[in-house]
Amino acid sequence: MRLSTRGRYAVMALVEMAARECRAEGCAGGRPVTLNDIAAAQQLSVAYLEQLFGRLRRAGLVASARGPGGGYRLARPATAIPIAEIVEAADEPIIATRCEEGGPGCLGGGTRCLTHDLWAELGDQIRLFLGAMTLADVVGGRVTGRARPPAGPEAAAPATP
Repeated sequence: MRLSTRGRYAVMALVEMAARECRAEGCAGGRPVTLNDIAAAQQLSVAYLEQLFGRLRRAGLVASARGPGGGYRLARPATAIPIAEIVEAADEPIIATRCEEGGPGCLGGGTRCLTHDLWAELGDQIRLFLGAMTLADVVGGRVTGRARPPAGPEAAAPATP
């Protein structure tokens, strides 16, 4: 799967911001947070965060405040920012297949491998899971126990040998 440090670091940084806002203002738009503060708290590089926050700002996830006491704040409430949107804003497509959409296929020449649909479905499940999870869910500790088996009659029937 292709979820690099860029997507993970973006999520870590915004979760840190959301946690600070929730502690300070009850999750309703606190004071701006500096990249130095986020970097120190999450043990990340400030230079790397600067690159990430340009993408996050262009995606409308954070807003910048200049001057003394400046920094960044969430552009929307933590309850309105899905994790999938952060990962996508960091320019990280959630892809589990080895071929690209509209490309020549897994095996070249337009041919897909036999496991293509398996990995494509896994990518869809990851997108659905991250799309249903918000920053507020992560800050509030509402992450574990959210994975569910697929619905439908085939999920309830045991496999026959």
